[in-house]
Amino acid sequence: MRPVFVQIRCTPGKTYEVADAIYDREVVSELYSTSGEYDLMAKVYVPEDQDVGRYLAENLFDITDINRTLTTMTFKAF
Repeated sequence: MRPVFVQIRCTPGKTYEVADAIYDREVVSELYSTSGEYDLMAKVYVPEDQDVGRYLAENLFDITDINRTLTTMTFKAF
């Protein structure tokens, strides 16, 4: 499994609904509310045999009221 961090910007006033929808899909291992440009940060473990972009698009990015995302890939830990 490959850990990926996804920052999510939601439609104003819809952050809790988006967070609930994300949890309902059981795709993220951790989900945080954040300050700044994005509203949520999710840690997602993507299976090694899956394309990261396709996996996130099919399992996360089609949720209503997600307006923008920023995905940070991870590499080998030190």
